[in-house]
Amino acid sequence: MPGFVQRSFFQRTFVHNIGLKLVSLLLAIGLWMVVARDPTAEVEMRVPLEFQNLPDNLEVDSASSAEAQIRVRGPERLIHRLQVADVRAEIDLRNVQPGERTFDLNGGQVHVPQDLEVVQIKPGQFHLSFDNRATRVVEIRPRVTGNFASGMRVAQVIADPPNITITGPRRRVEAVEAAITDPVDVSGAMTRASFVTQAYVPDPLIQIAHPIPIRVTVIMERLGDERK
Repeated sequence: MPGFVQRSFFQRTFVHNIGLKLVSLLLAIGLWMVVARDPTAEVEMRVPLEFQNLPDNLEVDSASSAEAQIRVRGPERLIHRLQVADVRAEIDLRNVQPGERTFDLNGGQVHVPQDLEVVQIKPGQFHLSFDNRATRVVEIRPRVTGNFASGMRVAQVIADPPNITITGPRRRVEAVEAAITDPVDVSGAMTRASFVTQAYVPDPLIQIAHPIPIRVTVIMERLGDERK
């Protein structure tokens, strides 16, 4: 009787569903071999900061680019496929006010794909300044270049439309005298020439509110001519 019990136990434990058990064993061995052949690796990449929940009436008034240098560790096969777009560094700007403020950046604010971990963030803090958003209409000043024909000069430059609306941090918007256009080359023009171009403001934190093509008309005249 004890021998029968032992055989039954053996059959239930080792023989019953032996096919499924062999498959499970092979899968476990295969997984172990994959892990064993996939050593750990690290990569360092520069990631732009994502500003979340900035109040509608405020603008970031910091000219320096906001980037973090992030070191990520994980299986080598995943590290080799990792792209900058797969890593996100977020700073929550909820409830900020005009002025200056320092923000911490830690692992909880950096998101990476599953099975990877963040091991280093540089810098660990960011100092940002904020200002109220302002909108203003400014003049457009065309930029005219080129080698003029002998005896010719520029008599008049007309921008259509003559003005454009800009938006950005208040103190920067108030400091803008005018928007300028991309250069228009009037080399060889004898009477008038028209060009379609774009206007912009050199300050990277100021935007054109509604970008539209700008038509620039350049009227030439001979030296010594008097225009009435």
